Amino acid sequence: MSPNYILLAVPFFFLLMGIEWYLGYRKNKQLYRLNDSINNLVIGIGSQVFNVAFKVLLLGMYVLLYDYIAIFKIPATWWSFLLALVLFDFLFYWAHRWGHEMNIFWGAHSVHHQSEEYNLSVALRQSWFHNLIAFPIFLPIPFLGFDPVTFGAAAAVQTLYQFWIHTRVVDKMHPWIEYWLNTPSHHRVHHAINPKFLDKNHAGMFMIWDRMFGTFKAEDDTEIYYGITTQLKSWNPAWANLHYYVEMMQNAKRMVWMDKLKLIFAKPGWLPDYLGGQHVPQEVNKAQYSKYNSDTTNLMKLYATLQFVVLLWGTVQYLAHYSVISTFYKVFFFALILLTMLITGAIFENKRWIIYAEYVRLPLVLVALNSFYYCWYTQSLILMAIVSLVIFIGCIVFFSVSLLRSANAFKQSHTSE
Repeated sequence: MSPNYILLAVPFFFLLMGIEWYLGYRKNKQLYRLNDSINNLVIGIGSQVFNVAFKVLLLGMYVLLYDYIAIFKIPATWWSFLLALVLFDFLFYWAHRWGHEMNIFWGAHSVHHQSEEYNLSVALRQSWFHNLIAFPIFLPIPFLGFDPVTFGAAAAVQTLYQFWIHTRVVDKMHPWIEYWLNTPSHHRVHHAINPKFLDKNHAGMFMIWDRMFGTFKAEDDTEIYYGITTQLKSWNPAWANLHYYVEMMQNAKRMVWMDKLKLIFAKPGWLPDYLGGQHVPQEVNKAQYSKYNSDTTNLMKLYATLQFVVLLWGTVQYLAHYSVISTFYKVFFFALILLTMLITGAIFENKRWIIYAEYVRLPLVLVALNSFYYCWYTQSLILMAIVSLVIFIGCIVFFSVSLLRSANAFKQSHTSE
């Protein structure tokens, strides 16, 4: 999806998440956890930042195929948009299904499933690399002659549609809607780790694909558990995107060459017989099951939340001005965004290295902003210098106090033990 669609939709995303939280609160349901929700949104931010970098490559490939290889040139009309939407959703079904059935795709798509909650923030938790890996599956669209604008509109509508189905506050809907369209009920099944629900309901918009190809499963009274069958147990956004491929490489070291190649396209959990064979997911033991959490002080949680707000604002500005800023600042701000994402996750994990990393990152942000304004927006340089310096000092003080309080809390907890 074009970043412009995301920028326009951001306020609506947060408004709907606020409504969802409030409805859950009214029903005494805890739908959101701070660390989990921020982790989802941080990973979503990373997805948009990586996608804007990949956009030139993918869009260029699409235009090249459309201009020189398309067997037709379909005019951009309302009916061609509807055809493109149906075709896109059909291809999405297979891309999504293969994302659950082949290791190479699951390694990227699993990012979307790692959250052990099920709320609207999960919809924004998207892989940093999945679009790059899955793009070839959608090449029939330019081959058939759908122009880039029609393709982009169909992709945007189909993607935005899937946002609202990531919720537990909407029960089953009218049977006609449930039969034809993807709904929260159907998608809750898709995110479940209960063995009978695994790898079901892959559709994006139209459930007819799952009904046609034998992957449909209706929601019942079974208590659903969310996440992936082997808990990630991390708030590190980079590790969330890379861990499965790292595990694949570790397993491949123990395999003969033919099995190394087979592993790439094998079903997730597959190992050759001499290494134990296919892993079969087990029923969730309710008595032993617990969601991943980490004990972080309230001050550090607040600091991480404030840094997330700054990260969100900075990323929106980055995406909005991406086409006009220099290559140096594209790379520099990309690196700062990535570093901020890593530190935000590490704060929730109580990593010791944040003590050094944050004291490096904050001056870097100060220098980056003021050098950028010095080069590009000199008329606002004085204002930016004053505002950024005040915020910088505030962050340094807040972070230092939070560290001291956290250290004292850690000592007291161990002393009492």
